[in-house]
Amino acid sequence: METTKVVLENARGEVQLFSDDKKAGKMDISVIKDKLTVYHTEVDDEYAGNGFAKLLLNQLVSYARENDLKIVPLCPYVHAQFKRHPEEYSDVWFKEEA
Repeated sequence: METTKVVLENARGEVQLFSDDKKAGKMDISVIKDKLTVYHTEVDDEYAGNGFAKLLLNQLVSYARENDLKIVPLCPYVHAQFKRHPEEYSDVWFKEEA
């Protein structure tokens, strides 16, 4: 069974993914004002290839929507997903004005 949760302390934290009570992956994040910055996504090698990064991304996006936050995708994985599916993430994707 997989579960995800967001843990924040002093504006920095993680989106965590557990499989059978073992931490299987995480995203490093920070929240300042109305922006959620995601820096890094990591899935334990034991769980690679099982779609766990996508589960983390889904939790990240749900959290942003629930809390009216815009996501700054500094993490290469998240940025790639946003670019591949811009319509799916347009409401939460923070883009710098040109």
